Amino acid sequence: MAAEIHSRPQSRRPVLLSKVEGHQDAVSAALLIPKEDGVITAGEDRTIRVWLKRDSGQYWPSIYHTMSSPCSAMAYHHDSRRIFVGQDNGAIVEFHISEDFNKMNFVKTYPAHQNRVSAITFCLASEWVISTGHDKCVSWMCTRSGSMLGRHYFTSWASCLQYDHETQHAFVGDYSGQITLLKLEQNTCSVITTLKGHEGSITSLWWDPVQRLLFSGASDHSIIMWDIGGRKGRTLLLQGHHDKVQAICYIQLTRQLVSCSADGGIAVWNMDISREEAPQWLESDSCQKCEQPFFWNIKQMWDTKTIGLRQHHCRKCGQAVCGKCSTKRSSYPIMGFEFQVRVCDSCFESIKDEDRISLATFHEGKHNISHMSMDISRGLMVTCGSDRIVKIWDMTPVVGCSLATGFSSR
Repeated sequence: MAAEIHSRPQSRRPVLLSKVEGHQDAVSAALLIPKEDGVITAGEDRTIRVWLKRDSGQYWPSIYHTMSSPCSAMAYHHDSRRIFVGQDNGAIVEFHISEDFNKMNFVKTYPAHQNRVSAITFCLASEWVISTGHDKCVSWMCTRSGSMLGRHYFTSWASCLQYDHETQHAFVGDYSGQITLLKLEQNTCSVITTLKGHEGSITSLWWDPVQRLLFSGASDHSIIMWDIGGRKGRTLLLQGHHDKVQAICYIQLTRQLVSCSADGGIAVWNMDISREEAPQWLESDSCQKCEQPFFWNIKQMWDTKTIGLRQHHCRKCGQAVCGKCSTKRSSYPIMGFEFQVRVCDSCFESIKDEDRISLATFHEGKHNISHMSMDISRGLMVTCGSDRIVKIWDMTPVVGCSLATGFSSR
């Protein structure tokens, strides 16, 4: 095991504080222990480990526990020191950790799923453990009795989960690219609505109960912000990653969104501005600029004796245009396009230089990231992935504030 410690903060970028190595396979989940210099990890090598920072500055395992099946998901409740570990075989195992973080006692096993557990959340108020799995369902179980309370099935693998503890609403993302909002009851549930906007499987969700915003990341490399509380169906598209978005975290205090992608990209998005909603793509049988027919418009091609053109769409206005009328590319961060996208020539002329100023910062994590977790109060972030490495970051230079005091330097 090795650790990298930087004593001098680097300006305007995440500072790598420590690198923890020891797992023999991909690390599925890593969580920072609140108010402690410690990390809990769960891996495909069937181990759960609690790492505590020693006087040397390095993290060494104080707990090393081997499970019966690869660990695929984890939830930790610090006040009660309860850990819930989801496994590849569908079971969830609960442990209680000692006050000194040197011992972990088995509590019970929950037969939650028939296949790999993908996400877990624990609600202390109702004593429910809620989870999603590759058996295409969300389940909720009673932690007092260990019994199943209810299940709801989807048409594809359920991949991620967020839960509103106050209203008992669950958001479930699946591999079809759909997000389902459910109202969970003691022994039943009802589907409130479904959200469709991604072109790839949902890989991560984050719910902010204060502003009532839902953020979703997907394998289509994009993030969508859904304004659930506004009830206007408003969505904002964020595109800046070049690989699937694996994890997201919204910092309500500073109105910033932190996202991580599989290629190691770390992005911090400024959400404290008035952004524009991306337009719906318009459909047309001919270019809405020059009126040349598209290749499926046989009648107009015959009438005008012209060859049909391929259809494209301007990302700024949404109009259906041909290649000759959309020769330009431009970034347009206020609409979420942080890299250059196709725009029609007239929209290109309307975009000013100041409109192209980035509204996000991008950084290299320099390792595969499949899971990320933040301790927002301390401005710390932990990332892990298939390269078996766990990295601990100081994010305060990037988010631009002292999160513990709420003091903003901006």
